[in-house]
Amino acid sequence: MHIKNLKENFLNFCIEKKYKQNKFQIEIIEDLSLFYHSYKNSTSLLKKLLGKKQSKLGFYLYGDVGVGKTMLLNFFYEFLSEKKIRLHFNEFMIEVHNFLHINKEKSKSENLLELYAKKLRKNYEYIYFDEFQVTNIVDAMILGKLFSSLFNEHIKVIVTSNTKIDDLYQDGLQREQFIPFIKIFKKFCIEKELNIGEDYRKSSINNLDRFFYPINEENNFKKNKLFRELTKNKTKTKRRIVIKNREFIIDDYFDGVAKFQFNELCKKNIAAEDYIKIAEQCDCILLENIPSFNDENLDEQHRFITLIDILYEKKILLIATSEYSIHQLGSSNKLTKPFKRTLSRLHELTSVNFLK
Repeated sequence: MHIKNLKENFLNFCIEKKYKQNKFQIEIIEDLSLFYHSYKNSTSLLKKLLGKKQSKLGFYLYGDVGVGKTMLLNFFYEFLSEKKIRLHFNEFMIEVHNFLHINKEKSKSENLLELYAKKLRKNYEYIYFDEFQVTNIVDAMILGKLFSSLFNEHIKVIVTSNTKIDDLYQDGLQREQFIPFIKIFKKFCIEKELNIGEDYRKSSINNLDRFFYPINEENNFKKNKLFRELTKNKTKTKRRIVIKNREFIIDDYFDGVAKFQFNELCKKNIAAEDYIKIAEQCDCILLENIPSFNDENLDEQHRFITLIDILYEKKILLIATSEYSIHQLGSSNKLTKPFKRTLSRLHELTSVNFLK
């Protein structure tokens, strides 16, 4: 299959998967095809005839949860024959910071972010970031120079997000440090919104068979029965994980199945890198006593959002317990928008159809 037939193949894909064809999604597929070919044609006679207008190096697709952003860019990504990589943004930034740390003794005349971009360009022409978000000042301060270096190396970037570019890192600490990134992204990216007025993830999943609420005798029995089935003939051990000289112990570990209290993972000072390492040890996680969130437990909510993103990205089965249904889980004022994505993903992670 060739990318020039992207729309035709997408329509066939919808038929094969029994997806409802949506005109707004089809328009995005057409935009992706134009984005791809505009760059391919950028050195051709066509460009000379049309003038010196710069081809865009990025495609930024934003919209609410469950509208099919990831599905569309996954489809586009699979068609690319160029060297490419799909990265979780948290993992990408961990790699960037590691590179800066390891190479910090290099000559001050060398721009380490430029060196990192050159390193990436040797291996990849396209980088795909799904569910892009910026949540901390350390990342915000370097993203402008980092992506300027990526675009200078003609690395193409495709992105999904819940937020339009202008609203990224909204109300973040020292947001003025982040403005150069916004300007660079708006200069180099095609920005499109996908709005279909429906959450496909929720509409296609009617059964939550691994989210137990409220916490009572009946639901404890169901949860324990499921956990016993998953750990049958497995021995309980303690799993030791070392992350940059920090030790994390999984107390209840059954050969790929782990049990945690919410406070173990989200009340302690744990970051994305820790969650990634934990997820790498697990096929299934039982997470007990998820609370409702508000401004008083904002830090815990922030970690929970990161945790769910990583479990979703790593395709880890989740069993969860709470006093509240998913739709009753409240949010702090600051994290209301990203938490909508979390709730949608939590719904999918605990559904009967996840990974089927």
